[in-house]
Formats: sequence, C-alpha cells, structure tokens
Amino acid sequence: QVQLAESGGGLVQPGGSLRLSCAASRSIFSFDSMGWYRQAPGKERELVARITRGGTTNYADSVKGRFTISREYAKNTVDLQMNSLTPEDTAVYLCNAVGGSWSSRDYWGLGTQVTVSS
Repeated sequence: QVQLAESGGGLVQPGGSLRLSCAASRSIFSFDSMGWYRQAPGKERELVARITRGGTTNYADSVKGRFTISREYAKNTVDLQMNSLTPEDTAVYLCNAVGGSWSSRDYWGLGTQVTVSS
C-alpha cells in the first residue's frame, strides 16, 4: 500500500521557522493532490496547505503568507516551509495524498509533532 512518512518536526520558539517533509512510496506526481493537515489536542483536524498535481496551491487563511508548500523533485517529497511560527501552530502535522485514477483512496502519514513555545 502507499506509505507516507513525515519528518522535520520539533520544538521552535515563537517567530522561528521549521521545514517539514513528506516522503511518499510512489511518485508524488501520481497523486491528484498532496497536502499537510494538522491536529492539536482537543481540536479538529484542519487543512493547512494543499498542492495539486498541476501545481495549484491552497492555504488556510491562518497560515497564508507564512507557510509555503512545495514539491522537491529530486527528493520526491512535498515540503512545508513554516515561518513566523506562533504557539497556535502547535500540533501534529500529517501528510495526506489523494489518489488519482489508479486509486479512489486517500492516504495519511503518521504525523510529526511541531511545538512552538518559549
């Protein structure tokens, strides 16, 4: 089955930056879209950023202008550059991939913890 693996999480001070990576077991270009979600304790999972196979991006209003999703062709990863982090960004960040014509399923990684704290 498709496997997704996140990396890059950690502890960072407010105003700092982190870069997350999502590695997939098949070409990232084989999915209709890939994205990053996050879930904090007691809160619902929310979409952070998404990129389609064609390269179109979408962002949650709360992260627009601070976060950038990108495809790293040489590494076959989808990355999330997070700048100007605030404590409200603290969450488990999960990679998601939506299958194309070859699959009606979507896939999830196990997540990586991001903690923004002084």
